[in-house]
Amino acid sequence: MKAVEIICTNCDTEAFLKREPVYEGLTKAGEILSCSACGFVFASEEDVPFKEKTAAPQVFTEADRSEKVEVFDEGENKRLCRYCAHYVVNPFMQFCSHHKKEVQATDTCAQFLAKEESLDAPNRF
Repeated sequence: MKAVEIICTNCDTEAFLKREPVYEGLTKAGEILSCSACGFVFASEEDVPFKEKTAAPQVFTEADRSEKVEVFDEGENKRLCRYCAHYVVNPFMQFCSHHKKEVQATDTCAQFLAKEESLDAPNRF
């Protein structure tokens, strides 16, 4: 993407570079480069005083970051319904086959039974 911000040498303002195509018949022959503020026409791309890009200011540092929050202890999230053998998912709802009711993947209960990690037995209705 070509730079568009300039500091015009004619009017000394920050402005945008206007690129207007020049045609000979139906073919593009070149471009007219001008200042959007005063209309001054630059002879070539090399004569355009482009504004130098500065780095974005550094607002925050690593010292500003908070400590990493751990919501679950090691293995605690493995007792959620989504990891239970009674948890059944279909396109319309999530269901507990033990309690015969609709549940959410993040629910828990005292009758948790760890699901076997088998690819042969899909968990469906």
